Amino acid sequence: MQTITPVPQIKLAEPVNDAIIQVQSLSKRFGKGEPTVRDLSFEVQKGEIFCLLGPSGSGKSTIMRMLNGVYRPSEGKVQVLGVEPHNFKRRTRALMGYMPQQFVLFPELSTIENVNFVASVYGVSWAGRRNKAREMLEFVDLWDARNRLASQLSGGMQRRLELAATLVHRPQLIFVDEPTAGIDPILRAKFWEHFKSLKNEGRTLFVTTQYVTEADYCDKVAIINQGRLLALGGPEAIRQEAMGGEIINLTLEEVSREAVRLLRQMPQVRRVQGSSTENLRLTVEDAGEALPEIINALQQNNIEIQSIEPYRPDFEEVFVQLMERDNANKETAENQKVHVR
Repeated sequence: MQTITPVPQIKLAEPVNDAIIQVQSLSKRFGKGEPTVRDLSFEVQKGEIFCLLGPSGSGKSTIMRMLNGVYRPSEGKVQVLGVEPHNFKRRTRALMGYMPQQFVLFPELSTIENVNFVASVYGVSWAGRRNKAREMLEFVDLWDARNRLASQLSGGMQRRLELAATLVHRPQLIFVDEPTAGIDPILRAKFWEHFKSLKNEGRTLFVTTQYVTEADYCDKVAIINQGRLLALGGPEAIRQEAMGGEIINLTLEEVSREAVRLLRQMPQVRRVQGSSTENLRLTVEDAGEALPEIINALQQNNIEIQSIEPYRPDFEEVFVQLMERDNANKETAENQKVHVR
């Protein structure tokens, strides 16, 4: 069994501007069972896409609902736009938009009627609704379907209608809960184009997802498992932390003991792993600096290189590594409890 060495959790850098969301030591327990969310702390800065990533049942929707004032925390503190969510007033709500997981609009109303209704709830004037409804439906490519009943829309079109309704009052802070769940990859990419456009307008987005590859679209990522924070930071910082550094894939004519010994002695090389009789994976501090040093050292020792190149693991591999580490740490903790007894 592979040994996984615990690595300290990434922390966010000191905020460069005022945090629009502040979460400190947040926990949530329903009844007398185990906490759904455990001692969670993070900040979301204005104008960024913040991603809450975790498997199904990890506590993402519970966290989202606490940020929106649906649930009160059992412990800890939450501030959104400088206000505790259970104290939100109408003017604060008007700055926020919330897109839930499930379709909650009216199936018997048309596409444009649904958007107009939500606009009226948020106090958009009758005169302004027409232009705003059209703008939002064009934004999500639903203007041509404006007169179709919501019940007649496909699942993907209903998700786009939800997004249009969420945005019609031009909120500055936008919560989207599992926005791409159950939709095809093409539409998923379209959603992220929309999110990037909103970010470019200076809006702040808080997104939950279980699709690990979507983490690379975000400015900051919080990875959670069973309500606990595993990693927090930018996608590249989390990638390096999870993998122990940057990765280089090396193919030799033959992997010899001499080659492995030479590589392990190099200061830049943190780890050498063999995947076959010809291939090695090297973990280094900086791939750009390490590559020429590795090439030079191997050539000086007459070790023939077939290929050598930096390797950027996708976020799915990063996610699996973090989950395995978490499971190993929990297993170790359980074993220690047994020994203490």
